Amino acid sequence: MEQVRDNRAEQEFELDVRGHRAVADYQREGDRIVFTHTLVPKAIEGKGIGSKLIRAALESARDQGLTVVAQCPFVAAYIDRHPEYRDLVG
Repeated sequence: MEQVRDNRAEQEFELDVRGHRAVADYQREGDRIVFTHTLVPKAIEGKGIGSKLIRAALESARDQGLTVVAQCPFVAAYIDRHPEYRDLVG
């Protein structure tokens, strides 16, 4: 099973699936994490890859005690659909 990685050097969460790489870009600002962009290649769209990526990123933010800023529309929509993550938004 593919695992989501936090590539802190590049400030992105990454998920490799069948030779394709999905990413969620972020910026750390103190105790905040600002999600700026999510990209899922067309070849693996529609398979829940973006949701898996964002769920792992939000769980990581929770584990680190970070406040989430969802500048990325995909991240904002994910949080809207999953109220269990709304407490992270600041």
